[in-house]
Amino acid sequence: MTRIFSGVQPTGHLTLGNYLGAMRRWAEEDQYRADALFCVVDLHALTVDHDPARVRRLSRQAATLLLACGLDPERCTLFVQSQVDEHTRLSYLMECTATDGEMRRMIQYKEKAARERERGGSVRLSLLTYPALMAADVLAYGTDEVPVGEDQAQHVELARDLAMRFNQRYGQTFVVPRTTLPVVAARVMDLQEPTRKMGKSHARTAGVVYLLDEPDVVRKKIMRAVTDAGSDVVYDRAERPGVANLLDVLAACTGGDPRALAAGYDSYGALKKDTAEAVVERVRPVRERHAELAADPAYVDEVLRAGAERARRMARPRVDAAYRAVGLLA
Repeated sequence: MTRIFSGVQPTGHLTLGNYLGAMRRWAEEDQYRADALFCVVDLHALTVDHDPARVRRLSRQAATLLLACGLDPERCTLFVQSQVDEHTRLSYLMECTATDGEMRRMIQYKEKAARERERGGSVRLSLLTYPALMAADVLAYGTDEVPVGEDQAQHVELARDLAMRFNQRYGQTFVVPRTTLPVVAARVMDLQEPTRKMGKSHARTAGVVYLLDEPDVVRKKIMRAVTDAGSDVVYDRAERPGVANLLDVLAACTGGDPRALAAGYDSYGALKKDTAEAVVERVRPVRERHAELAADPAYVDEVLRAGAERARRMARPRVDAAYRAVGLLA
């Protein structure tokens, strides 16, 4: 059976972009067609300045939202990264396999490092090396597919390169994974800055729709979305990024095609109103289920404990084999 792995960072409240770009497909498709592992990758949240209590709180919230989106612990493995030691064990071997040049070419490193420097902060070494940890996350489980958004595809390509290089140097150890991207809304953009991804850690939140936003807040944010010059509704990512983003979101929520949807509108206001209502209705069951699960933290804890035990059993033999392959004593 095909094995898939994907994860979400608890660096902020999960957004509509996280849901439409990844989480919905995990719940509606991936857990039914594959041996699926989904992980709250909390170690990745330590690559920048952080509040420990907030990381713990957001890690629990992320796990609860993943369950609220429809992940079934009887069908998939849901766990927290730091509770499975094999991730950090294998990460060092990946650092020993990767090159400095490969790390510095990562687009996310360049962008995040630039923002840290703009704020006058120092750039942590872990920000540079975390793609090696991400590769370990994937390779520890013999992953065949990694369903991610477009912004993470470069990291999966690195994991592929490291797996092939390790296998060539030390013998066949890892499965070489492949990336799978969603058909539409692979990258939902900020409503106020439509050339920038909708990110959960943005300082400015007016353009970010969070999954736990109240319906009226969602409507207000979408109705205030930046559009483009002109008044005709045309799907053109390059020339009309604001309108294209709204059409992508509407298409993802309703199952339509963004270009076909554009033909049905003659004003931005009507498009915004329909998009807002589609988003509210799409996330309503997620918000309601999250409230139920948040009231039963013992259940969430048990799901994560069982998931970590299962993940550990799956990862340990391959990580032990990698340690032996590179020459470390058993």
